[in-house]
Amino acid sequence: MGALSTMVASVRVPATSANLGPAFDCAGLALTLHDVVEFSVVESGLTVEVAGIGAAELPTDESHLVVRAFRAACAELGWTPPGLRVVAHNDIPQGRGMGSSAAAVVAGVVGAWSLCPDVEVRDDNAVLRLVNELEGHPDNVAACLSGGATLSWISPSGVHSDRLEVHDEVLPVVLVPDATLSTHVARGLLPEGVPHGDASFNAGRAALLVHALTTEPFLLFDGTEDRLHQRQRAAAMPESLKLLDRLRAAGHAAVVSGAGPSLLVLTQRHPGDPDDGPAVRVREIADLTPPGWRVLPLEVDLHGATVRRPMRQVSSR
Repeated sequence: MGALSTMVASVRVPATSANLGPAFDCAGLALTLHDVVEFSVVESGLTVEVAGIGAAELPTDESHLVVRAFRAACAELGWTPPGLRVVAHNDIPQGRGMGSSAAAVVAGVVGAWSLCPDVEVRDDNAVLRLVNELEGHPDNVAACLSGGATLSWISPSGVHSDRLEVHDEVLPVVLVPDATLSTHVARGLLPEGVPHGDASFNAGRAALLVHALTTEPFLLFDGTEDRLHQRQRAAAMPESLKLLDRLRAAGHAAVVSGAGPSLLVLTQRHPGDPDDGPAVRVREIADLTPPGWRVLPLEVDLHGATVRRPMRQVSSR
């Protein structure tokens, strides 16, 4: 029996919430809910295994989004592995505005960069450019790649992002319904143009959002107001908008998470809180949330896409 040397890398990618209210298509927040994808370069062929969310629905061939992203990165790097095994353990809800497709794309691209024998250090600028091309917009992928909160933009020189250090009092709570919503459908409901007054309002609120996230969390309620995209999508997710209104009427800084239908509530840990202070606020949010929704108290993911260093496994054959 000979020995088969196999390269293996495990990539952990966080869920993300984009827009955060007024910062449409340019802000994202990484959350402590993850998919973990293990990549193995093998002798030949393709094997895809999926556990957890989507195990019964996702394809297990070349059409799997992680595999497509991996292949695109390989083409970029000029490398063709002889065979590939992908094992995905998914915890990120799919089709609910929590960045599951961005996580898949980032996992595939980072996996290829990690395993390519000609790459010593990951070039995050090149990775961001490629994942933006594959995903179509940079807000989710930037946060997934870098962790924390990110601002992303496109200039004549290409796509860029910068990371914000989120104030440690900020506590994200995600509310996830049973229903799903296609990002394509949600974006199709947006009008071609917006009134100047609404654009001006959102520009001011987006600036305030950055200040609130990083320095003054007590301003998050005002900093998450939006006039550009949430109300315009109400026809596709009426229950989400009803809950959004209920939460904001009670003083919670609630927004539609990405394209929806999930909601993100940015609540706080207050200085001098009793030990159960954050739990009390989560219960207040849960009490306003109808049956059938999952209430997920999370943290801000500070690490983004992380890789367990590739290692060689030797097995008999």
